[in-house]
Amino acid sequence: MTSKAVIDEFMAQPAVAIVGVSRGGKKFGNQIFREMKQKGYKVYPVNPNADQVENEPCYPNLNALPEKVPGVVIVVPPAETEKVVREAHGAGIKQIWLQPGAESPAAVRFCQENGLQVVTGQCILLYAGEMFGHKIHRFFANLFGQTPR
Repeated sequence: MTSKAVIDEFMAQPAVAIVGVSRGGKKFGNQIFREMKQKGYKVYPVNPNADQVENEPCYPNLNALPEKVPGVVIVVPPAETEKVVREAHGAGIKQIWLQPGAESPAAVRFCQENGLQVVTGQCILLYAGEMFGHKIHRFFANLFGQTPR
């Protein structure tokens, strides 16, 4: 399980990229994008098939971002995740959050072997979400010991 210290360090970043936002705005990556933006983070959407997402410029890959970000949230299928963690490493991004459903053993292993801090097994909205449903989910996750200590 990912340690609370690694999660706290990730959440302390002022800017992150989100790989896996959609043009239509209805995917989980878009919900993360909106929640983190609302919480005050500088958030960069990444989708190679979109010029804009939710009226914000969208970037085709991590190397195209206008500034270097310390972290990335990955919300794509596991086969794509493996490519993205390699790209993140090449771009100098050191902190990786793999949303449940995006994780793959190969991607996690790559992160560990290359000194990247990786969060797995946790939904970022338990920590960044402000909607009532996220607060309830966080309460029960804490109650049943499903969050790191």
